Amino acid sequence: MTKKPEKTDKVRKNTKPSRTAKNKEAPVHWLIRPETIRKLWIGGGVLLAFLVAIELWVQPQGYFGLDGTFAFNAWYGFIVCVAMVVGAKGLGIFLKREDTYYDRD
Repeated sequence: MTKKPEKTDKVRKNTKPSRTAKNKEAPVHWLIRPETIRKLWIGGGVLLAFLVAIELWVQPQGYFGLDGTFAFNAWYGFIVCVAMVVGAKGLGIFLKREDTYYDRD
């Protein structure tokens, strides 16, 4: 006589409940996993550092004096990104509405 294995209520790693009734447990999408997010951040940082390091050997030819400086695209892109975030926060102050704005009759 063979003995059936007992069912345990262990939750598999990287799973979340599915929205369908057919699958009780479905694997988590690979872009949501913390280890994947960490790898993407590291890979992006390495890629950006590599692209800036290339400018040590390849001299860019600028069309106006400032764009020929070392790592111009990197620092200009960072400054513009920060300016857009600060501008959006400032614009949000003027456009902010109450939570019940659309609940009015």
